[in-house]
Amino acid sequence: MVVDSEVVLDVEAFRAEFPALRQQVRGFPLAYLDNAATTQKPRRVLEAISRFYERDNANVHRGVHELSVRATKLYHEARATVASFLGAERPEEIVFLRGCTEAINLLAHSLGSRLRPGDEIVLSELEHHSNIVPWQMACERTGAKIRVAPIHDDGTLDLEAYRGLLSERTKIVSILHVSNALGTINPIREIAEAAHAAGATVIVDGAQAAPHLPIGVRALGADFYAFSGHKVYGPTGIGALYGRYELLEELPPFLGGGDMIARVTFEGTTYAKPPARFEAGTPNISGAVGLAEAIRFVQEIGLERIGRWEETLTKLAHEALGDIPGLTIHGPKDRKAGVVSFSLRGAHPHDIGTILDTQGVAIRAGHHCAQPLMARLGVPATARASFGLYNTPEEVQALARGLEEVRRVLGL
Repeated sequence: MVVDSEVVLDVEAFRAEFPALRQQVRGFPLAYLDNAATTQKPRRVLEAISRFYERDNANVHRGVHELSVRATKLYHEARATVASFLGAERPEEIVFLRGCTEAINLLAHSLGSRLRPGDEIVLSELEHHSNIVPWQMACERTGAKIRVAPIHDDGTLDLEAYRGLLSERTKIVSILHVSNALGTINPIREIAEAAHAAGATVIVDGAQAAPHLPIGVRALGADFYAFSGHKVYGPTGIGALYGRYELLEELPPFLGGGDMIARVTFEGTTYAKPPARFEAGTPNISGAVGLAEAIRFVQEIGLERIGRWEETLTKLAHEALGDIPGLTIHGPKDRKAGVVSFSLRGAHPHDIGTILDTQGVAIRAGHHCAQPLMARLGVPATARASFGLYNTPEEVQALARGLEEVRRVLGL
């Protein structure tokens, strides 16, 4: 496969921005192919966080001294940056949280409080546990039921079967944009149109989409959209939930405490308007600053360019791994985002990952917090290579060579 040399040159320049990529592991140059779990951080993100703590560290809101004013300004600027990144109408539609998991728990608690016995929540067989367990907990509290949209054998959503699940009982459709285990890209606009026609609210888990695809929440038709900062070259412990403002206004808070109130007496409390209503306590200010810097970084490169490069790497990986005896690649070949999930006959995924580590190749091995999907695929776990903007064709070849070493060590 021919690779665009200009893109390769860009990638080499981008790699220089990531200190962690310079190291050797087990005597080999690090080939970091575990980006679906978390991405490495560019120097400018690390510097933005350090600069905040060195110069501007103070609590946000209500402070009248200079440092608090600076910190508050940075925090609000970060919210505006995330709003622009997602295509929200206004910054007040962005709630800062620890990540996608907390965002879905917030919705399962607050939006889920409206559910009644007989109401239905539609999920899919592709979902991450963080988009299954909170809804199971909501159903235990309310008597609602979960219905599951199946997938085809190639790992794509069965849209016809999905539409067949929708009815007047459907109150919520909560579905991922991109599968962390297979890389499948779901057609969110079509999913949302069908859900809205049934009167349902649409929640999108965008954790794996945010690093790879331009989002545009309004064009997609998402009522709520969540993502995690550490997947998009930002720090851990920070993420965001987009919600249409009129819907956020209707929701009760998830946590109580400081900063989410308008007035408190011992007789009762009046809650603040969104997004403050959902941000009880001191927020992750430095995390928001780092996330905003990470977003600026990927926006300067361009998500479409990043997506095209990762698509190139994914195709290269399909070619390089496709001829390895006994190796099966799971999920779709096309319309996927930077993930190659595979099994090797006679090798447990953990053994694959361990032996690849001896070659300096970092992948993920396990059920990827998607046990129902693994059951659907008929495997206990898979090995998963996942790509980011800084990965190279040479690292794809290192993966292929490492798998030949796996076969040699295990006698396959």
